[in-house]
Amino acid sequence: QVELVESGGGLVQAGGSLRLSCAPSGSIVSINNMGWYRQTPGKQREFVALISAGGSTNYADFVKGRFTISRDNAKNTVYLQLNSLKPEDTAVYYCYASIQKYYNSDYAISWGQGARVIVSS
Repeated sequence: QVELVESGGGLVQAGGSLRLSCAPSGSIVSINNMGWYRQTPGKQREFVALISAGGSTNYADFVKGRFTISRDNAKNTVYLQLNSLKPEDTAVYYCYASIQKYYNSDYAISWGQGARVIVSS
């Protein structure tokens, strides 16, 4: 499995913005879908957004118009721009990616270590 490294979490006031980044730490062959989930204590991990290799995107209803997912295929990096943040967006955000590590291997899902986002009211 490939390690995904996340960055960009932090503390922000309501209405503020953050940008999360995520990329594999080692060499890989190809990445298919990339995306983000989030989790709060006592709740299941929930889908936030995904982006295909071709750039098609899909969002959870609760983030539409506020969050934007993008990717830089040259850098194998996925981003999540979080705008108009609300206290209820407070969570640990996990990136994932469907990665082909070797030329003769199948695609497999890898997860990041999580980036904590805290939105104060």
